[in-house]
Amino acid sequence: MTLNLTADEVLTTTRSVRKRLDFDKPVPREVLLECLDLALQAPTGSNAQGWQWVFVEDPAKKKALADIYRTNANPYLDLPKPERGDIRDEQIVRVTDSAKYLNENFEKAPVLLIPCLEGRPDGAPAGMSASYWGSLLPAVWSFMLALRSRGLGSAWTTLLLLGDGEKQAAEVLGIPFDQYAQGGLFPIAYTKGTDFKKAGRLPAENFAHWDTW
Repeated sequence: MTLNLTADEVLTTTRSVRKRLDFDKPVPREVLLECLDLALQAPTGSNAQGWQWVFVEDPAKKKALADIYRTNANPYLDLPKPERGDIRDEQIVRVTDSAKYLNENFEKAPVLLIPCLEGRPDGAPAGMSASYWGSLLPAVWSFMLALRSRGLGSAWTTLLLLGDGEKQAAEVLGIPFDQYAQGGLFPIAYTKGTDFKKAGRLPAENFAHWDTW
């Protein structure tokens, strides 16, 4: 099923979906590969296409990844959140509650995804690090947009990667840790309803600079 959405609608309604993930509806592999085919059209540095995409359906491996994630997420999610004095303060309770729900139910998602990129940016200067991740992140976001246009959702999470988590995840999935870096852990499921809306955001002029800071 492909939703009849304009490009602008897909861009403005692709949310981090947690509580509205449908854990009971299977996700066909052919749908994931269709989304991946679209994502692989994204730009990549030097046209290297050094990405690998690890989809996890095995219940035991999903549980192992969820447990690693929770080791890092539990203390983080209980930390006090900064107050910013704007619309973000109104949203933080809802976002934190949603993140805690996903933390408790991660392995219930029909599919988990870890996108990987060849090489490791550990200790690289800012320019090299930006170039490195710039070869993966556009493709991952394109994948999430493709999911949205087909009635599926996901959430970009990175707490798995803290501490020894990335290495532990590599051991669970057989990812060559010295050769590939992981870009996050993504739950994938059909969504309960497809009526997602724009998020509350500060206006663009709050973030735009012209010719100088």
